[in-house]
Formats: sequence, C-alpha cells, structure tokens
Amino acid sequence: MRFAILSSVSVLALSVTGQAAAQDALPTYSLYGTPGLLEMPTAQTPDEGTLSATLSYREGLFQTVLSFQLTDRISGSFRYALVDLYDGTATDIDERELERGFDLQIRLIEETDVLPELAFGLRDFLTPGRFQAEYLVATKTFGDSLTATAGLGWGALGQRDGFDNPFSGRSTRPVFDESDPEGQLATDQWFAGDAAFFGGLEYQINEKWGVLAEYSSLSYPEAPNSPAVDGENPYSFGVTYRPNEAIQLTAAALNGNNFAISGSFFLNANDRPSMSGSEPAPVPVRVRSRAERAAPAADISATQQAAIQSALAQAFRAEDLGLVALELDGSTARVRFTNGEFRSNAQAMGRIARILTQALPPQIDTFVLEPVSRGIALSAIRLQRSDIEALENRAGAAETLFDRTAFVDAGPDAGLTDTNAFTPSFNWNFSPYFRLDPFVTTGTFSFDAGVSLNASYRLTPRTGISASIGQSLTRNDGSDPDSDSTPDLQNVRTDSGDYGDDGIPVLQSLALTHYDRPGTDLYSRVSVGYLERMFGGVSTELLWKPVDSPLGLGAELNYVAQRDTDMWFGFGEYDYQVATGHLSAYYDFGNGYHTQVDVGRYLAGDWGATLEVAREYDNGIRIAASVSQTEVSYEDFGNGSYNKGISITLPQDFFTGRASQGTYAARLSTRSSDGGARLSVGGRLYDIVRGAHQADLSDTWGRFWR
Repeated sequence: MRFAILSSVSVLALSVTGQAAAQDALPTYSLYGTPGLLEMPTAQTPDEGTLSATLSYREGLFQTVLSFQLTDRISGSFRYALVDLYDGTATDIDERELERGFDLQIRLIEETDVLPELAFGLRDFLTPGRFQAEYLVATKTFGDSLTATAGLGWGALGQRDGFDNPFSGRSTRPVFDESDPEGQLATDQWFAGDAAFFGGLEYQINEKWGVLAEYSSLSYPEAPNSPAVDGENPYSFGVTYRPNEAIQLTAAALNGNNFAISGSFFLNANDRPSMSGSEPAPVPVRVRSRAERAAPAADISATQQAAIQSALAQAFRAEDLGLVALELDGSTARVRFTNGEFRSNAQAMGRIARILTQALPPQIDTFVLEPVSRGIALSAIRLQRSDIEALENRAGAAETLFDRTAFVDAGPDAGLTDTNAFTPSFNWNFSPYFRLDPFVTTGTFSFDAGVSLNASYRLTPRTGISASIGQSLTRNDGSDPDSDSTPDLQNVRTDSGDYGDDGIPVLQSLALTHYDRPGTDLYSRVSVGYLERMFGGVSTELLWKPVDSPLGLGAELNYVAQRDTDMWFGFGEYDYQVATGHLSAYYDFGNGYHTQVDVGRYLAGDWGATLEVAREYDNGIRIAASVSQTEVSYEDFGNGSYNKGISITLPQDFFTGRASQGTYAARLSTRSSDGGARLSVGGRLYDIVRGAHQADLSDTWGRFWR
C-alpha cells in the first residue's frame, strides 16, 4: 500500500512538471534525484530556476525526489523514500520503511578551459540520515560528449575502501543512535570518519542517448538501522535516454547484480511553455492630436459622465474586469476596478489604461487606478496619459513607465460615483483534493484523495460566506500508534487521519468573512465559523502595509475549538478550546525573494516562531521553505523535532498561456506534528493585499503592455 501511495504522489506531481518547455541542455540526474552519474553525485549544475522531479527504483529502495536550483550556485532537494532497513540488531529486515531527507549542494568553482567544476554537498544531512553523506566532487568536460567525475566522500559515501580522514580532528564518526531526536542538523557527523574515493565517466552518443560508467563508494553494509540494499560490487553501468529536454529516462546495471530504473522531469521557473499569452490582444492606445491636447478643459456634465461610465463598464466586462466606481475631476480620472481574470494586476492596469485613452475626453490627462479585492481598495496607481501615448511602442517602455508612476494608498470613497454593479452573487465549482499527512503519528501516514464541492455567496462587497463539502474517494488512515507520540500536547494535528474517516461527505469548512479598511495603510479581516477541517471558531486579523514599502506587519488572534472527527457541526468529542495567534513581519527583498516571520502561540498552546523564505518568479512560480521552532522539547514535540517543509505553487497560465488566477499548489513536509501547528484559515490579508502594492507590481510590470 505504501508503495502505491508514494507512487501516486509522485505521478500527481510529475503530471504537472512533465509539461515543461524545452530549455538549455541539462546535466544528467542520478537515481538520487540530483545531478550525478548513477548513485554518485557530480559537480555539474543546471540553470538557475530549474525544478526537477525524479522517481527511481532499485531492489530495496524506491525514491521520489524534488530538486530545485535556487541560485546559480546553490541547489536543494527533498526526498521521500521507501527503503528496506535492517533492524536494531541487523538480524532482520523491516520492509518499505518511509524515510524523508534533505540534500544541499554548493558549487565552489565554475568550469573553465583548465579547471574542472568543483562542488561540495550534504546528502540527507538531518538526523537520523539513513543515507547521510558529505562530499567534494570535481567534474570536467572534454569536447561535446565526454564528461569525467572524481570525488571524495564521507559517511555513506565513505564506506567502500575507506581511508583515514584527511581532516584532522574528524577521524571518528559518531555511531548512529536510533533514539536521537529526529530532524536536527547532524553537524557532529559532517565530514567525520573515514573518507573514500568515487568517480565515473559519461559519454553522450547523440542528443538523445548517453552511457555511464561509475565506481561507487557506497557499500550498504549490514549494520543496525541501515538500508538493506545489496551493493557488494563497486562498478555500475547505465544508459540514459532524453526524448526531449524535459524528460530523462535511465536504466542501469548496479553493483554487478542489481537493476535500476529512473525518470526525471524538468521545468525552469524562468521559462514558460507558452511564451506569449493566448488571451485576446488589448485595445490599442488612442493618441490625442496636438489640437486635442491644447484645447482648454471643459466641464463634464452629469449626463456625459453617466454615458462615459456606462461605456467603460461595458469595455471592462469585455476584458473580464469590473468597473466599481468612477470620479472625473478636472484633468483627473479616478477608477476603481476589480480584476478576476489576470494573475498580474499590472496586466489588468495596462488594459484599463488603454481603454481609458479610447473612452475619456481629451482634457483628462491623469489616470488614477485603484484595484479592489473583497470590497476594499488596495492602492492607487497614478499614471500620466501622455506617458502611455508616448511609450506604447518604445523599447524599454515598461521600465520607463514604472519610474514615472506614483504608488500611494487608495483615496477616500468621497467623490466617487458607484456603478451600482454589485448584486449578491453565488458561485460554485467542483475540484479534486489530495492530502498526504506524513508521519501523523508514530504509526504510518494518512493519505486521502477525493472531490470537493466549493461554494461562495457574496452578501455585500466586503462580506461573504464560503463553504466546502468533500467526498473521499480513496484513503489510507495508516496504522494506529502504540502510544500517543505527544502526550504533553493536545493532538491538534497527529489525529488528522481520524477526521472524515467514515467515508461519507464531510463539511471541510463553512465560514462568514468580513474585510475592511480601518485606517490609512491598514486592512482587517474577521472570519467566523468552521474555519478548517479540525477547528472552528473566530479568527481576526489586522495588517499594516504601506503601498510603497517592502515591509508589512500583521497581527492575528483566534479563539477556536477542536471539531468532532465526523467533520460536521459538533465540538464535544475533544472538548478542547484554545486562544492562538501571531505577530507577523513580511519583507520583500526584491528580485523575487520574500520572507515571513510569525511569532506567537500555536494550536497546541506552545509558543514559538515560524520562518518562511520564498522565491517567486515573474511568471508566477513560487518555491518556499519554512521551519517552525517552539518552546516544546524535542522529545515532547513529536518525531521530527520541529516542523519543516517546502511548498510549490504553479500558476495555471504558466501551462495554458490563458489569463487565469488559478494555481496548482503542493506542500511537502517531513512530519505533521502537534508542536508548531498553526490554524489553516483561508483568505489571510497579506496574500490579498500585496499583489496591488509597488513591490509586487514591480516584479510583473512588464505585463502592463500585454
């Protein structure tokens, strides 16, 4: 069952990843899901932004690995593996144990005509580290076809024909201790113990086919708690096939008596399959004549404004935009609008600006665009009509226009004429869901997949009701643990596999939410109801976020009760209530790098902090890593010691080329622990607000002219 489940997870991820466009030639990827030969690493690095997913199998070991080239030099990997392990006495084998691990590689020297590429890496560098290894590796290319690699490994890569450690003071490697708290940095292991050499050759026959030969320093010894994999012979040989630049398939003869296969699938976050969008072209800019520009300003009557407003509303609807309100005052037009179509507000603003040049009287020379979401105005973007007329077809137009644009807080409601377009609205859709909770207890993990009926009803522009009903189609609740893994903490997440396990439709959420603007640069949210699968109650939030600042500060306070496991309306099964909340700081460092720090009280009553670091690309791809640490001891926190994981968000328009705000998202975590668990409430303010502020708009401003 575990093998089938892990395969399903991998296939789901790869069904998205496999749609990648062609890109520059990539290095060969190993069975461990990183640039390498077969099991040994190489020093080669793919282009910055390369995201890969690898599935590999050899007897006793199945792996699925997600790797990401974060910068030109630094890459990281996250692994789920099903591995046969020797027990504590090395006399018996525990089959298909689920393990997880992280890898890190840093390139030290880039290849030149004389020097090889040189890198060092850490494989499975957290405790317990079943495959834990450290290495230095050099790779040199000869012509267009031949590549040679030689390296020095420690740990798992120092097992075969090892010799005394060349680093003084690191001659002894600590013995593996099964009782050590999991998930901590195993710095006492790094580059300690015996070292061993490894290496190999790769020959690329043509664009599609290549062959590999490897000398491995892995020996997979019969030791307690170690992988039960046969690796007596150091020599392995393989063949690679690339039907296109997005896929690599490998078959190999390992260690003289084993067979292995793998598939790696790639995309680059800097590219996109559809380089130009398939949405209709925007209306052209109407350039005023010299006489029109010189004509004296004239008052606009109420009748004229009504006619203009009606024409604008119709033109906005043609672009799947909404005209909320309009003010014409002298030479300035202030336009409030909603954007339900384009991922980037910059693209919506570009289309609106073009429409305004067509529809507004010539004396209007300043456009103030105010994007609205959840009924609240998020910012005011001040553009000059003359700049739009002059720059539309000029090189560097986006940068020039951005430099001439003012970004300030939205203006008051006074002076605006509402379009009276709002009416209570009901929307619904069906969507699949997929949930994997790894290690939710000391038993096995929980897996659930099904469909959701999602609905929302807007009572007012700022207030709405949302609901989601789910029907499980296939699930595995895992085995029950022998004992509670966190006896000193309420089971706020480790019992998640018990929720909705009756196989009947369940109420995933039902909440009433209201948004507001309590003051300048301030935004607020209040949500009441069944906020998520496991908790219901009230959630309040206040955000301070100036439009022209990369910094945002927020505060969230919740009072919630734990829901019954049948996931309907009851709260009595656990009789657990808790006040939880956080102070948050958000910062946009530019070039797509974002951080978020949350400090406060979590669902189990523990106090601590969460750090998230994210890289966001102009085309909407987002890769984030997070870690939570609380006051709870490693022993009481539960397996994993602290919460950590990565999340990936892929925009739908990346694949379709059609304008859309939809996304595909997945989160991969090492454990679902009770410590460091936060309420999973939807519609938090920062994600709603920041897309209309200067820092975010600067990242996608090039779409203004699309």
